[in-house]
Amino acid sequence: MPDWIGQKRKRLLPGYAVLPLIFAVAVNFTVYGGAQLLALDLPRHDIASPLDNRLPFIPQFLVVYLGCYLFWIVNYILIARQDKTRCYQFFTADFLSRIVCLIFFLAFPTTNIRPDVSGPGFWNHAMRILYTLDLPLNLFPSVHCLVSWFCYIGIRRNTTIPLWYRRCSCVMAILVFISTLAVKQHVVIDIVGAVVLAEVCLRLGRIPVLYRTYGRIFDGMYHLFTPRTHHQHQRSQCHET
Repeated sequence: MPDWIGQKRKRLLPGYAVLPLIFAVAVNFTVYGGAQLLALDLPRHDIASPLDNRLPFIPQFLVVYLGCYLFWIVNYILIARQDKTRCYQFFTADFLSRIVCLIFFLAFPTTNIRPDVSGPGFWNHAMRILYTLDLPLNLFPSVHCLVSWFCYIGIRRNTTIPLWYRRCSCVMAILVFISTLAVKQHVVIDIVGAVVLAEVCLRLGRIPVLYRTYGRIFDGMYHLFTPRTHHQHQRSQCHET
């Protein structure tokens, strides 16, 4: 890698955070896509409540539902930029959450009933595209809500990030929750499950034996791909707490 590219990359992300971030994205897509294939022929449960049935369909919330991908990218980078210990703790939690999601997607596959969007108009057309690309599978817990809540709680106590931005992240996560209900992609219990899972996994990720094991794996991988002089000063950060 040319020096100028390496310097730009390090300003965006510390070296130890690159592989965990890539791995998190890969695991997310593997779990979500793999579970859809494996559970395609399994019986599914509709866990919608009477409240869900009364909530209105508001297709305009598709803007939030799809726009949150930018929110995810920005906040996961902010989280990865933290010190090595907190970075590894978070991505340990992120990994654990996807394992739990996979178990639920296969052991208790859920579905929902979507509204009729066969009519004319931009929003009906946009919703038809979404419903075609994103089948009513892998609903409990909601990965959309899980990732959005992680985006908030991953920086919740990080005082190096302005308080106004941390609060905005909380608001954005809640807007994502609302959007999943408004476009009829999820039901209330999917959101509750996602929030509980994120909070529990974040605490599990702080267990020393878990994040240190995770850290040793990614430290080893990092050392394989970087010159010794680039990582000597980082060698013991993750093992000091």
